[in-house]
Amino acid sequence: MSVIYLLISVSIFVAICFFIAFIVAVKSGQYDDDYTPSVRILFDDETKITSQNNNSPTEEKQV
Repeated sequence: MSVIYLLISVSIFVAICFFIAFIVAVKSGQYDDDYTPSVRILFDDETKITSQNNNSPTEEKQV
């Protein structure tokens, strides 16, 4: 039974360590995305053009 208490306490300790590492990474800005917002405006027109081309009626050839 003492092994279960040991495993639970070690797993809680490891979980707390991972949580602290996650908080430090978030506060240091590791997950900030500086690149995508700057290029997002470049791709807006392409998605509008392709959606308009897909919605245009197509002519069918009759044989």
